Amino acid sequence: MMATKKTVVLYPGFGVGHLTPMLELAKSILRHGGGAALAVAVALAEPPATYAAGFHAAVARAQAANPSVSFHVLPAPAAGELREEEEPLVTILRFLRDTTAPLRDFLRSRRPPAAALVLDMFCADALGVAAELALPAYFLFPSGAAGLAVFLALPAARAAVGAGGFGSLGADAVLTFHGAPPLRVSELSQGLADDGESCRAMLRVAARIPEGARGILVNSFEKLEPRAMEALRDGRCLPDRPTPPVYCVGPLVSPGGAAAAADRHECLRWMDAQPDRSVVFLCFGSLGAFPKHQLAEIAAGLESSGQRFLWVVRSPHPPAAVAGEESDESLDELLPAGFLEKTKDRGLVVNSWAPQVDVLRHRAAAAFVTHCGWNSTLEGVAAGVPLLCWPLYAEQKMNKVRIVEDMRLGVGMEMDGEGFVTAEEVEKKVRWVMEGDDGEVRELRERVAKAKELAAEAVEEGGPSDLAFVEFLKDLLEASHQGVVHA
Repeated sequence: MMATKKTVVLYPGFGVGHLTPMLELAKSILRHGGGAALAVAVALAEPPATYAAGFHAAVARAQAANPSVSFHVLPAPAAGELREEEEPLVTILRFLRDTTAPLRDFLRSRRPPAAALVLDMFCADALGVAAELALPAYFLFPSGAAGLAVFLALPAARAAVGAGGFGSLGADAVLTFHGAPPLRVSELSQGLADDGESCRAMLRVAARIPEGARGILVNSFEKLEPRAMEALRDGRCLPDRPTPPVYCVGPLVSPGGAAAAADRHECLRWMDAQPDRSVVFLCFGSLGAFPKHQLAEIAAGLESSGQRFLWVVRSPHPPAAVAGEESDESLDELLPAGFLEKTKDRGLVVNSWAPQVDVLRHRAAAAFVTHCGWNSTLEGVAAGVPLLCWPLYAEQKMNKVRIVEDMRLGVGMEMDGEGFVTAEEVEKKVRWVMEGDDGEVRELRERVAKAKELAAEAVEEGGPSDLAFVEFLKDLLEASHQGVVHA
């Protein structure tokens, strides 16, 4: 008689940037856990109406691409709508807290029962459900080892600065964290500097995770962030309590290339006609939309640079900016008059979405202008392209510092205090990374090529990330047999 498979339930909350690494984690569990007869289910919170555009289409795409994974959409709690006086992050965390009841009902209904629960960082309130059901609970931290080192240290760091909070130190004040480069207050994750409700909510999450997690998975690899991993293992980020085991299991990125030839996106067919290492790719994530005056500056800079480019443009107006769906506004409406015609022989602009992994891994890709979201950062590293860093929101300013100063795999775009980048800066940096032949740019290309090799080696059988994943699954199976959780 065939043994019943143990099911690992993944709970990413909602948001493309949080779902994407969870899906790659699901594939890794199935790949590594075949002998252990593991199955994977993904529980997804039905988002509030404000964030719901495109949700079901995204779930359908995920199901189609991952037929071995079961997907379950949890009913949204009645209290999940946006409140005008509330900051978006507070709404998200409150919504996910309210969704713990539907999650509990889902887990209780499973036959056979779930063996373990893997949570997104924003789903810390689900630790109570895990404890109630005697499920071992792990977290997938979506922003790398240095991001985790800073995140875990935040409650103690905030307490040390006194009543005024981080913002009282001034935007240019420098903070130091074990395992991370020095950070200005202005480079902390969005919402931390003003000491408002978003800051307090984030601090509560940061304090809760090490109290209840049996282990933390990090989407990174040892040789990309050795200093951060050393600090985490030594317990220096949490001096007043034990640090849960940290498993560095990345890069959890799609290998790409899954689409059949007939279904290849138009931009890939366009890239097929371009010379090797000749195209700069500009893409700013699922929420990376710019006002028209900034789009005009980017267009002018690309035109003046003379370089080949592929540019993903999102409408600055919802729902496209939220949902990642095509905008009703045409590219002609969004971009300066005549730009598309003048650059048609060396550039392509696509509306709202492109298959980023496939673009970055295409032989014609030479550089990546990115918002520094961690998924995009790892996809660029794994593809071996230099990064031109243009952070927009969330923890992206901190990621930019890590990319430029710690990893040394990219350079920053100069911007003013409002995040505005001029056409001259776009032209300058694009020309430099595409045409430059000085020692600095040659060394950058060499480091990027080496990082690509190390990323591939990390996830090969017997590589450090592969071995860390084996250790994680061993602990998960032991914990599920015992029916205990880390408290």
